[in-house]
Amino acid sequence: MLAILAWVCIWWITEAIPVGITSMLPLVLLPLFQIIQADEIARAYMNDTITLFIGSFILALGVERYQAHKRLALKTLLLFGGRSMAPRMLLLGFCVGPAFISMWISNSATAIMMVPMSAGVIKRLLEPDTPSLESIHVVDYARAIVLGIGFSVSIGGLTTLTGTGTNLVFLGIWNSCFPSAAAVSYLQWFMFAFPLGVAMVLFCWIMLCVCYCPRSATPTISSRLNRSSIEEELKSLGSISFAETTVLTLFVVLAVLWLTRSLGTSFGWGRFFHGYVDDGTVSVVMAVFLFVIPNRLVPGERLLDWSHCKKLPWDIVLLFGGGFALAAGFKASGLSAWVTQHLNFLDNAPYLLLAPVVAVFVSATTEFTSNNATATIFLPLLANAATSNNIHPLLLMITGTIAASFAFMLPVSTPPMAVAFSTGHVRMPDMVLTGFLLKLVGILLLFALMPTLGKSQ
Repeated sequence: MLAILAWVCIWWITEAIPVGITSMLPLVLLPLFQIIQADEIARAYMNDTITLFIGSFILALGVERYQAHKRLALKTLLLFGGRSMAPRMLLLGFCVGPAFISMWISNSATAIMMVPMSAGVIKRLLEPDTPSLESIHVVDYARAIVLGIGFSVSIGGLTTLTGTGTNLVFLGIWNSCFPSAAAVSYLQWFMFAFPLGVAMVLFCWIMLCVCYCPRSATPTISSRLNRSSIEEELKSLGSISFAETTVLTLFVVLAVLWLTRSLGTSFGWGRFFHGYVDDGTVSVVMAVFLFVIPNRLVPGERLLDWSHCKKLPWDIVLLFGGGFALAAGFKASGLSAWVTQHLNFLDNAPYLLLAPVVAVFVSATTEFTSNNATATIFLPLLANAATSNNIHPLLLMITGTIAASFAFMLPVSTPPMAVAFSTGHVRMPDMVLTGFLLKLVGILLLFALMPTLGKSQ
């Protein structure tokens, strides 16, 4: 089992072959070496966590098809910019807007949408290109906008269970490693991670203002900003359609149902179904509506058809399944018990020492590997480390999960950072320095909140 784990992890990290294909290796290797029967391991590739991801991603495809997220983002920028388009407030809009959208839409899709949207504002800023001190201020401000988008989409994604793949990896591995333990609900995760996300977005904005938009530069930047480019882009979307209204309504209803399914032990609508219904059920129901409700744009056409689902990231679905399969093999082979036995040197290590070490190590690793692959590799190990150290597993597992999303320093660390770097407005030293500061503050906040707010959830 240890050899299988090493093989799969090396191929995930190096991407020697496509990630989705590597993720199917446990389907072959675990039965071949008589660790788990083929039928049993195949079930790991389709469980409630995976249906939760598929349903919510299909709904996100509906939002993207009718550009509802684009309208929302543009209105956010106009709201924060105000009539005078104050540079610092507009920069806050470029942090808050992407962060909010990435809570529900994939981080990569949000970055791919928001970076081109910022191009109109940046183009307007850079029109007078004669070299001067003023133009240096403007170039710095353009850099801040792009960095703000890259950072904030990763921060926003960690605040909800479905916001990023690492959170869903955690959910599946938690259920696999501790099947008799209480499930982590959507509301519990949100109540802990949302305050963390808010604090990180605010720090990100303050950091970018200090580094790239000092008070002395705001008059110059203000003189080159106006609302026209954003208003023109919003106007080009036309009036809001029935289809756009419907997909947004479905998304809001889905979010409300997720948040209210389990409100403690005796509250929430889920109790009427006696535990038979989970978040994945709700996700799929809302997705089905997209294939039933007409869009009223083309006669006979629904909000979505199956051709749009070709954009589903099936490689991520298989990655989830592969991670859950490895976690099951970890337990069935006895490797889990062996690791626990050999981690006894940690028995006297306090949580306040272990947590920062875990956060630093995982957040450093995730700069060079996929966030999802990092979480998939480390979470079973953290579960065992916590068990051997008499620490509640959630304290280390959630620390590792969130730290896996702290990929801010390198273009290769995550797709949003690659998209930001590809604009040409960001230099590598800028990304490394500001990304390091944001990562450091994120680790400190996580270290402070886990034993306090985290325990209360």
